[in-house]
Amino acid sequence: MKRLIVILLLLCGPVFAVQPDEVLDDPALEARAREISKELRCPVCQGETIDESNASISRDLRLYVRERLVEGDSNAQVIDAVTDRFGEFVLFSPRATGGNLILYLAGPLMAIFALLVGWRFIRSRRRSPGADDVAPLSAEEQARLDEIMRN
Repeated sequence: MKRLIVILLLLCGPVFAVQPDEVLDDPALEARAREISKELRCPVCQGETIDESNASISRDLRLYVRERLVEGDSNAQVIDAVTDRFGEFVLFSPRATGGNLILYLAGPLMAIFALLVGWRFIRSRRRSPGADDVAPLSAEEQARLDEIMRN
């Protein structure tokens, strides 16, 4: 019985927190609202979309999104309105502009820098003198070494 319950729980998809009274009558608008909700983060939960979150602010945001869609706004206009109100923090994929551009470019630039440092390190190790590059001992040095080895 326990196994059956575990299997059923694993097979369940994500549970959405959208309440029946929030759902729009027009299926096309509701689909757009769900699409927009996938791009917006809950300001309280931070790891969930507003569709998945049960927080009251997420409910308010879902209602606000649907209200804007009913008024005739496009998806981009709705997202811009929510972003203007709450900041770019509510976007799951922040825009690559302004300060965010630094964050988007920092990773690849640091990877390139690390590759260059590694390449230079490996090249410098190849150029360092090895056992083959050492000059042979002079007769005097060889004699001194033989004397040390005997004692």
